[in-house]
Amino acid sequence: MKDAHVTHERVGGRELRIATWRLDKAYEHPPVLFFNGIGANIEAVAPMMDAMPERAFIIFDMPGTGGSPDPLVPYNPFTMSWTAHRLLRRLKVDLVDVMGVSWGGALAQHFALQHPGSTRRVVLAATNAGLAMVPGDPGAFGLMANPLGYSDTAFMNELFASLYGQTMDPKSRAEKEAHIGRLRPPSPIGYTYQLMSMMGWTSLPALPFMDKPTLILMGEDDRVVPVANGHILHHAIPGSRLVTFKGAGHLFLMTHARESLPEIRAFLGDENEQAPERLDAETTA
Repeated sequence: MKDAHVTHERVGGRELRIATWRLDKAYEHPPVLFFNGIGANIEAVAPMMDAMPERAFIIFDMPGTGGSPDPLVPYNPFTMSWTAHRLLRRLKVDLVDVMGVSWGGALAQHFALQHPGSTRRVVLAATNAGLAMVPGDPGAFGLMANPLGYSDTAFMNELFASLYGQTMDPKSRAEKEAHIGRLRPPSPIGYTYQLMSMMGWTSLPALPFMDKPTLILMGEDDRVVPVANGHILHHAIPGSRLVTFKGAGHLFLMTHARESLPEIRAFLGDENEQAPERLDAETTA
């Protein structure tokens, strides 16, 4: 992981593996606090941090994933948002842009609502409002619910066929193989606790009070989190912007990086993003 500084620290009573990118450099905008997808380790999304050298990033492996040891007790979005906030205080970071993918997008919503004073902007990718979500393909979701399969090559190929959507050209296949090579299987208890943590949770009643500029990114061929969930978030969050990507599955940040990264860059770097002509915008890329 180029430019990454990796440590193991005890934060809020939990042992975590933490990675930061360029946190010691002075930038015009605050660092990005990134919440990963379920079962995914830091390395899985490290190429994105490397591809955005103009920003500092903060990310940690959830308990029982990557290099973070198994959780001793279950957790929920409130306790993990509190833990993330404690981490920011330790790193002497007062303000962040919050970004989350899939499961991490739910946690990003909760963090922004729980710690509005520490949040400048929010990016939500391939995610939903929790209990109020429109369910995806049961087969695709069932594949993701099996942590043991993360160490099985045949299983991973089947899983990624579901996650990638229709885009499976030679470049996408190469990206898939590279992504699989970066994954470390979560522990069974770590994955189970991560699944359990969102049971009964929904952000929907609180989203109308989300007063942070919010960008919502969705794949139109996402079988795990259907694009309808992005429309729910968009209509619930005042002034949010929704961008959807044609032919893109759940992992569009990889398969459609040329389209998605410029959207993220423009949103996080443009102080005038909330100009009237951009409010409540819906775009298809």
